[in-house]
Amino acid sequence: MQPILQVNQLYKQFNRLKAVNGISFDVPEGICLGLLGPNGAGKTTTVEMLEGIKSPDKGSILYRGKSLDSEFKNRAGIMFQSTALQDFITVRESLELFQQLYPKVSNLEQIITDCALNGFLDQDTASLSGGQRQRVLLAIAMVNDPEIIFLDEPTTGLDPQARHNFWRLIEKIKQQNKTVVLTTHYMEEAYELCDKIIIMDHGEIIAEGTPDDLLSEHFNDVVIQMPYSTALEMLLERLNSRGVLSFSCEQKQIEICTSDVNQAIELLLAADISLNGLQIRERTLEDLFLELTGKGLRQ
Repeated sequence: MQPILQVNQLYKQFNRLKAVNGISFDVPEGICLGLLGPNGAGKTTTVEMLEGIKSPDKGSILYRGKSLDSEFKNRAGIMFQSTALQDFITVRESLELFQQLYPKVSNLEQIITDCALNGFLDQDTASLSGGQRQRVLLAIAMVNDPEIIFLDEPTTGLDPQARHNFWRLIEKIKQQNKTVVLTTHYMEEAYELCDKIIIMDHGEIIAEGTPDDLLSEHFNDVVIQMPYSTALEMLLERLNSRGVLSFSCEQKQIEICTSDVNQAIELLLAADISLNGLQIRERTLEDLFLELTGKGLRQ
């Protein structure tokens, strides 16, 4: 089956900055693709080119085998990271306003139900909470019954409950066989929603695949988390120098990376280290993200 989007050797430069440096990838139909990367990685510029907002300097973007055109713009839905809604009109009036911009539209009542807007349809847009506002913006992105939907950091600033509710809305969209392109800084969000992820840095793709495949490819260990103590840190420094265990200190916690949990615990017990507070977790996308892009602050 032909991918819904095909990206081939895409370049974009601003003055001396190579924002996007020759990336290529396909977006299969009906999946959620996550674009991840630190600030300045090039993902926002990439998405803006995919949306048709920016033009590439070189390379091509094909929608169902054709260049981006007016048909694509009518078949794509976009939820920007920051969107200004018209003041002094209600939520329903906002949806009706945006419907007038497209030749083909979705059933408005179905969108209202899917995005759980019934409780505040007659409310002025200026009085919406953060979670309500994001649901309205998602509904607006859906008014033209799009085949592909771009969501740019849609849950930034939402509390955990609102974020999880929003995830359920995105799952509903995926169940309609619509394609979703998502940018996010929340690694848990990417793992929960994305069938495929692309990690970018310095304008290039540095990792691509399903979340589980990427984790299996880069890690064969687990992480033991323990409360910080000076004795534990001194022991781990000795073991690390001998290549036995690797570890890191995170605030008031120490994380030990090991492929053999039994051996690690035996070493701790032999050194008379208390195991109170010990927890074991599997590797996560956040571990992968930091492994590939580093922990240093970005400008």
